[in-house]
Amino acid sequence: MSIFKDLVSIWNSEDLLSQAWDESREMMALSEDMFSSAIKYMRRGAKIKKLKKLKKEDKKINEFQQNVRKKVVTHFSVSKNVDSLPNGLVLLHMVIDVERLGDYTKNILDMAVYYPEALVSEELLPNLNILENEVMSRFQKTCEAVGRQDLVLAEKLLRTHQKSMATVSDGIVHDCISGEIEFQNHKQATVVPLYSRYLKRIGSHLKNISTTMVNPYEYIGYRKQ
Repeated sequence: MSIFKDLVSIWNSEDLLSQAWDESREMMALSEDMFSSAIKYMRRGAKIKKLKKLKKEDKKINEFQQNVRKKVVTHFSVSKNVDSLPNGLVLLHMVIDVERLGDYTKNILDMAVYYPEALVSEELLPNLNILENEVMSRFQKTCEAVGRQDLVLAEKLLRTHQKSMATVSDGIVHDCISGEIEFQNHKQATVVPLYSRYLKRIGSHLKNISTTMVNPYEYIGYRKQ
């Protein structure tokens, strides 16, 4: 049984854990904003200075994670209530995945620095466009699920992850390696499989956040048996 609802009530009643919970939601919102901006810049092209400025937002995400860690550890050090230790561990699991979202978004921005032309996915490759849109939609919905503690939405996102995300990305990479996809130049041939893999990894960490909400603690990050 998921303990997420119980944890939210505890987080809201304890000063340090409440602050950590609030910061984790801010961290999630910042990560989503950074990702959506990265996609926008990939699609229309952007100046290198603007891309590098957006990359610096990842430092804020890292600071959020460090602050959440500190507050959780301090709470348990002071309270010495080991019975509620899973409460803090669940929150720490969540912010680890949010931090990874920032890392992979930064990878996309690094790629955009070296590929300053617009990468319009629907013109280049239909399946890449499907994957891109799916990840953007799931990112937004995952933020909504966390913010509203919507377990029904989180369960739906988790249930539909495998077919809509990993299969499409794996197909793109396979077609690139096998030569079934022809590109105009070597830059496109490099960017497409990388972009596809980054999107897949972002989708996987979004899935992990959903498991944090709906799965028993021992199944966080995995499909429930």
